[in-house]
Amino acid sequence: MESRIEQDLIAAFRRSFEREPRLFRAPGRINLIGEHTDYNDGFVMPAALDLSIWAAIAPRSDRRLRIGSLVMDEVVEFDLDDANAQPRGDWTDYVRGVAIFLERAGYELNGADLVLDGNLPIGAGLSASAAFEVSAGFALLTISGAEVDRVELAKICQRAENQFVGVRCGIMDQYISCCAVEGSALLLDCRSLVSRKVTIDPDARLVICDTMVRHQLASDEYNSRREDCERAVAVLSTRLDGVSALRDVTFAQLIRHADAMPELIFRRARHVVGEIDRTLRAAAALDAGDLKECGRLMYLSHESLRDDYEVSCAELDLMVDIARSLPGVYGARMMGGGFGGCTINLVEASRAEAFAQAMADRYRAATGVTPPILTCVPGPGAGPVGDLGAARVLAE
Repeated sequence: MESRIEQDLIAAFRRSFEREPRLFRAPGRINLIGEHTDYNDGFVMPAALDLSIWAAIAPRSDRRLRIGSLVMDEVVEFDLDDANAQPRGDWTDYVRGVAIFLERAGYELNGADLVLDGNLPIGAGLSASAAFEVSAGFALLTISGAEVDRVELAKICQRAENQFVGVRCGIMDQYISCCAVEGSALLLDCRSLVSRKVTIDPDARLVICDTMVRHQLASDEYNSRREDCERAVAVLSTRLDGVSALRDVTFAQLIRHADAMPELIFRRARHVVGEIDRTLRAAAALDAGDLKECGRLMYLSHESLRDDYEVSCAELDLMVDIARSLPGVYGARMMGGGFGGCTINLVEASRAEAFAQAMADRYRAATGVTPPILTCVPGPGAGPVGDLGAARVLAE
């Protein structure tokens, strides 16, 4: 049975283009641990949400690409043969950039009419941008008769966001949107792009709490963190052999050479090197069924993001502090690029609803804002529209 979003999207497509579309979807993601490690060739542990971006699409006989959005209530038209394509600086760049980079990668795309919509909040740290890219890319490839290589699509979408949109993101968001496995998180090596399933104990729940503070990942702050990491690598590579990313540096080596870099750059590197180690240890803890150890590492991750990487904010810190005080919580941390968005909480299943209510009440009392809160059962990756996973609102 079609969801309300699917019905509305099909109706909007018919109104705009007077023909029948095919539907595709790509999920947003949570990341249990491993923040700002992906662009340092490190490890991450994401899972897909059932919150998604949907694409309704039909091919054209020419090389025009018409893109619409129910949220933006506009249709923008582009020529796929435009050799001098430049970003507009708006939401269409995520879709047009993917089309351009698919063509550059050797795919010959059909023109298409495309309308997008979804239930994935923008700017909440749940990777709406990657879901826009992947849903559009999957749809464009399929209607053009191309075989979809999911890892290749993830890499092309990342390049589009890096080089066309201008956000120097890592590969995690696009990879999990393309390649997620229903029911599991993935431990992803962002250098080799090899991943393995990590099973989360069924007696635990992943609970997402939204601060309702919105951030802009294209901001100078996000890109400057990557530049800080590159400065650290530039210093360490002159002192250590084989260092091309912070992934290649041990914590002992970083401490030994701390005097070679400014204190701020050292703290940025300390977060990344420590976070890579925490991610590997958290995966081992989940493999062993040790939820307390995984939770402890999540708290350490948040403290490092707050103090060393400086991408948290007062509202995220407040949510983590509230979580620490509630029964049944193994661990909590900010999630995503930072400066707002959501926290991810590892909670005893039997206490998840009570946790959600208490979090909503205390956050509302402190800020006057009622936070959306939901539990997540990891869902599948992108593809033609089919059965989705399960997520439900616990507190409004």
